[in-house]
Amino acid sequence: MTFTFDSSSFCTMVPVSDLSSGDVLVPRQYQQEIFLKAQQRNVIAVLDTGSGKTLISVLLIKWVFRQESSKNKVIVFLVPKVPLVEQQGKFIAQHTALRVAQVHSDVSAGVMDRARWSNLFSQSDVLVMTGQIFLNVLTHSHWGMNRVSLLIFDECHHAHKNHPYTTVMTIYRACPESDRPKVFGMTACPTRSSNAQQTSLASLEKNLNSKIVTVQEHLDEFARYSSKPTEIIRKFPPPPSVYLEYPIPPIWSRFDYSQVPASIDIPWQQLNSRYLYTLENLGIFAAELFLYSDLQTRISELAQPQGVNEMESLRVRYLYTDVLSEPSIPTGHRIPELHDLCEVLDEYQPFFEYVPDGQDESVPWSFRLSWCSPKVQTLVEILLESYTPEFHGIVFVARRHIARVLSSILSRITLLKGIITCAECVGHGGDEKGIGGGMPTERQRKIVNDFRDGKINLLIATPVAEEGLDFPACDITVRFDAMQDMVGYVQSRGRARRATSTFVVMVQQNKTSEIESYRSLSEREPHIKNLYQSGGFKSLSVSEGGKSDDEEDSSDYVYPTDLAKRERFVVPSTGAILTYNMAIGLLGHLCALIPCDAFTRVQKPRYSGVFASTVRLPPTLPLHPEYLVYEGPPKHSKKEAKRAVAFKAVKALYALGVFDDNLLPAHGKAEAKIDKDPDEADNVTHVPEIMDVVVVNPWSLGSELWSHPVSMDGKRVAGVITGTQLPPAELVWEGTTLIMGGAELVHFDTHEEYQKRKLMQEYTDLGLWWRVSARPRPAPLSCFLVPLVPNSCQPDFQAMEHLLTQPYGNSDWVGMDERAYDHTLVMNNMQHGRPFLLQKIRFDLTPLSEPLAGSRETGFQTYWQHYQWLLRKRKGCTIEVPTDGPLVEVVLMPRQTSRAYQLLPRDTSVDVDMAPGDDARPFLFPMASTSIFSMSEEMFSLFALFPRLLHRVQDIWRARSARIGLDLPPILDDHLIEATTLPAAAACFNNQRLETLGDSVLKLCTSVHLYNKFPHYHEGQLDNLRQRSISNRTLMFRAKTIGLEHYLSVEGQNVKTWPTVVADDSPSRQDWARSDRSVKRRIARRSLQDCMEAIIGAGYLSGGIPMALQVGAAIGLNFGGPVPWHLRYPPSSNVQPAGVGYAKLQDALGYDFQHAELLQEALTHPSFWSGGKSYQRLEFLGDAVVDTVVMTYLFKKFPHANSGQLSSLRARAVCGPVLAFIAVRVLSLHEFLWADNPELTAAVEKYIPTLEATSSRAIVLQSWAHDPPKIISDIFESVVAAILIDSGYNVEKTVCIVEAAMQCVLEILSPDLPPEPISAFFLWAAKSGCKRILLSKSSSRPESKQNDTVCVVVHDTIVVGPVTASSLPVARAFASERARVILQAEDSDKALVRICDCKEQVVDTSQAEPTPHDTIDDATETGFAAAAQMELEKFSDPQQERQEEDIDGEESRTHDELETTGA
Repeated sequence: MTFTFDSSSFCTMVPVSDLSSGDVLVPRQYQQEIFLKAQQRNVIAVLDTGSGKTLISVLLIKWVFRQESSKNKVIVFLVPKVPLVEQQGKFIAQHTALRVAQVHSDVSAGVMDRARWSNLFSQSDVLVMTGQIFLNVLTHSHWGMNRVSLLIFDECHHAHKNHPYTTVMTIYRACPESDRPKVFGMTACPTRSSNAQQTSLASLEKNLNSKIVTVQEHLDEFARYSSKPTEIIRKFPPPPSVYLEYPIPPIWSRFDYSQVPASIDIPWQQLNSRYLYTLENLGIFAAELFLYSDLQTRISELAQPQGVNEMESLRVRYLYTDVLSEPSIPTGHRIPELHDLCEVLDEYQPFFEYVPDGQDESVPWSFRLSWCSPKVQTLVEILLESYTPEFHGIVFVARRHIARVLSSILSRITLLKGIITCAECVGHGGDEKGIGGGMPTERQRKIVNDFRDGKINLLIATPVAEEGLDFPACDITVRFDAMQDMVGYVQSRGRARRATSTFVVMVQQNKTSEIESYRSLSEREPHIKNLYQSGGFKSLSVSEGGKSDDEEDSSDYVYPTDLAKRERFVVPSTGAILTYNMAIGLLGHLCALIPCDAFTRVQKPRYSGVFASTVRLPPTLPLHPEYLVYEGPPKHSKKEAKRAVAFKAVKALYALGVFDDNLLPAHGKAEAKIDKDPDEADNVTHVPEIMDVVVVNPWSLGSELWSHPVSMDGKRVAGVITGTQLPPAELVWEGTTLIMGGAELVHFDTHEEYQKRKLMQEYTDLGLWWRVSARPRPAPLSCFLVPLVPNSCQPDFQAMEHLLTQPYGNSDWVGMDERAYDHTLVMNNMQHGRPFLLQKIRFDLTPLSEPLAGSRETGFQTYWQHYQWLLRKRKGCTIEVPTDGPLVEVVLMPRQTSRAYQLLPRDTSVDVDMAPGDDARPFLFPMASTSIFSMSEEMFSLFALFPRLLHRVQDIWRARSARIGLDLPPILDDHLIEATTLPAAAACFNNQRLETLGDSVLKLCTSVHLYNKFPHYHEGQLDNLRQRSISNRTLMFRAKTIGLEHYLSVEGQNVKTWPTVVADDSPSRQDWARSDRSVKRRIARRSLQDCMEAIIGAGYLSGGIPMALQVGAAIGLNFGGPVPWHLRYPPSSNVQPAGVGYAKLQDALGYDFQHAELLQEALTHPSFWSGGKSYQRLEFLGDAVVDTVVMTYLFKKFPHANSGQLSSLRARAVCGPVLAFIAVRVLSLHEFLWADNPELTAAVEKYIPTLEATSSRAIVLQSWAHDPPKIISDIFESVVAAILIDSGYNVEKTVCIVEAAMQCVLEILSPDLPPEPISAFFLWAAKSGCKRILLSKSSSRPESKQNDTVCVVVHDTIVVGPVTASSLPVARAFASERARVILQAEDSDKALVRICDCKEQVVDTSQAEPTPHDTIDDATETGFAAAAQMELEKFSDPQQERQEEDIDGEESRTHDELETTGA
């Protein structure tokens, strides 16, 4: 069985092949001994590296899982480092049949997604994760300690001080003993200290609430499987003061870094310190290589073109350059202040850039081992002495940059070539720049796997490789740098666990301290083992303190008096826990969520004080100043004082609602059902992609039938009879107006009721046969169209009986004259089943007449011969064709099989009487073989419109049922019908336009509510909550909750198979007196969220924001209730108009602010701190306001634009460059900006001329080519929000102001605007027919794995490129735009007409399979062609396509019929 779980962003589920016991491993006796001890109590298993501790944990996992007490609980396996998650998870999954989840997120990712955490725990048996992640889970009450059956700590010696392991156990001890899980710890060395061993061991036992155990009964077997290497000390001479043979001057001698401005972010002192460290340990070449590589990396990162400079450069080169001119390609983006340094580095490049084996070596020098330190030379000797064909080794170093440089040096040494293949292995944490930074997780995983597979035989590793990672037993392990503690000694030595292995400790000859340190560790190890084997140390109780030697001077040590005063806070409603150790992290996490731009540093709490700490929160938190500063109690240490004040601050912020009941930011406390946290909503993953639903339906039969009179163009013609009282309805189609009136009960005589019902069935069936569809109806009809008694709503049964006596017409032509022309239906026995309309009686022609020139019968001598030719095709049919009498001229009356109609007032009906290419010539038939259908013209015309009328009536009835069933406000019928009609119905309208409008209104209504409900939430928290409130998952959950699917219309428009029949499983099928007003349908589940937004849009169109709020309240959305905003949020009575300094701005806006503080807030950047607020919260609200204003404008201006066109136009107007253009060109907002950041001010001032020189059309069409500082567009949105609030939420006034400000942009928008460059290029390519185009992608920097460069290649010719930008999408946009212009230019050497011959080649695509959308890659010719075709299909008009398909469906029979009658 394969177990899957949708948690790709932060979890990997390990598949299990079956439910057997997994791969069987037989435990050794000493492993069984430890396993039995672990069953009896909590234990810490101390066993050597490679002795099988993880197997013991697997035995324990299986045993615990089978216990009755483990029911509905999980097993948690904790590891100290991320790489161990995958390793241990795979091992457990391989050797058990349990569901194993690998949780490999970083500390914060996914921490707020409660629903996913709940699913993860409920669908897993074992979870492998880091201690920090599990601590987050417990802290925020995603899971409880009482729901864990077994808690395993891998490398449990980390459980000291404030490590997450220790804090997890603090929560463990707070649980009642009966609810605590079993604990199992594993380590190769239980103590780091070589001095205070007893205290350290006792402290570990206390922290893990466990007893240290090791092998005691099976020592001989244990010794066989835990071999120890031969330990040797290898001394090396001290480094020389000068490397005389080194041929070139050092880089430092060529450049004075003290002259570089401090604004250049390069830590010169740190680089110099690392340079000297590298020089001492590795030698002059290594130090120079480090400096060269680190500076190149840092300068490359600093010199990447950003923002204004990049966009300006790209515009000049690719937009403003003549087609026939080649854009100049810059030699590189260099910072002027570093020009001299770059020149120096360029000189050194040939010396340091390593040329791999097999390439041409043009460098006029060869690497010499004498350039390396004696320490490196000694290492080379050690490796040569130890080498065997199966060689594996690890060299442990202390620092990351040493690992990288040493790995590079060893690869250059001639003596090692062909025998040693090495790579560095360092940790991936931290954000340090340069070559001292962390290693990407994927690269680390690849190196570890290559080492296991033998592709690499030597690792240069930092302490990350000391513990946990599963490496093969090494022939040699070298401690290149000094060991720091007992754990490092034991675990690094454990990597050399073969009987013939060697553990080498490298020590400088004159450094006796290093030798003494090593000997101390070596001599004390047996004593430590004796202590825990014999139990010869005193265990500590939880309340006892004690501090070991290594803690004596540690700032992490907590004095017993401070420990006794520590508080612990538990949220009663959820069980979320706050402790001293967690508080600092929670404050940091809260502040990290505060949005910041390139000119705002990441916000952090600031702590001050020594033994009594004060914390100051960032002023960008939207709190009153008194809630931004907290003072803590006095403590005995600085760290404890910091923890205490953080604890106090988090408690206070929780009380303010800044932290929620799970101690998470960005969540509101559930104060009412409507405001329930969306994350707490039921999971909707169980909803299938295609749902079988029951939809309300008016067409039914019952004990009572109701008659509804129908008038055609003011004349009452017939009645619609069904078992439901239908609402009045009106339908306009092709100039004909149908009006259906109110219902009246049909009266039957009891003994005749059955016959009367049957009569209506037969009459309606006959009318449908003549005018709608000749296909038989296998089920009884559920509604009827019948004539009515004059001046009454009762059915005219006598007229029905009269017509049914001659269902296919009569041959009595007596009295037929010109008055019957164009008003009479006829049928000829040679064309039975095909209705015709009489045009005239041709007394001048007989069957023996010669056919008229140009007629259908041309080519035959007589009409009679033509008829005989037609009848010849009908096998087994004998029809006698008369030879005398007049002919009748008729035209074919195509059956009307469509239900489609248009909603008023957008009546753009489609003429479906004759499809293009149909033969419009009349038919001529003998009168003697032609019958007259005696149904009145009004009646048979009404039958033709009957399907459309029923569709219209059904839509109105279903919309009004939805209004009642969902408790909706009085939304206009047409708007609600449109909102509940799915695209799958292929009607003349659907909900996609309203869904696009409703999406904007949903965002606005949610934003206003959240903005006011959570005044202490910053923009990041508000945005997070808004995203969850309007997410598809939330909308789908609410839709399922209210039963929205019961009111959706998905029925198709073609009714060749009549839809309004009694269903097979309807009770009316067995008993017509029983009614059933529902039908079964199938709909896609994503239709639910679309309809939710469409209904909001329908309410907004019907009654503005007030009705949209009522809709939101009815369907359970997070709108804050139905009360209008101006009543819910009355303006402040403290009126203080804006001063004269803002007169120019207010004149430009056409609005005078009554509350100056709002305008001040809207114009204040977070960098400007004067005790007030910044614009960020207002920008959150203004973004939604602008979005809604623009979408409303587009919706009304372009009634025929489809959803995709509306969304595209909105994106054109509501984007940073366009809004910045409005802010500068229309309002001059940059003149009023309050900011305290010189770089920000300079960036804004630099971009203003660009915006002022750009036209409104250019900014709309080329917004993708602009990147102004975000603050310019932000303050426009914040000012818009300020107007809305200041005006007392006067939406109409705000809309007018925004539209006026944006008019110069809005008037340019049109569905006919060309698409953005990439789409435009794809569209043009698809239409051109060229199949040999691709976008080649690469990286401009060899050390970077991120592509940032694009070339456009057509028929193997580079048309444009390489185009390099800070991001790949920007590069693709400029390259695509330039390529399209060049390829279209006929006078260009690279014009498509010159280089493309695709149209000349015939390509067989009959056997080609369509490319899956998720595998399309435009970097290949096939992928580009597929992407271009997809773009072409996306931009085609889906509404027009549906109408064309509908026409084809209606006329397909007509085409066939006409073809069979052609001469």
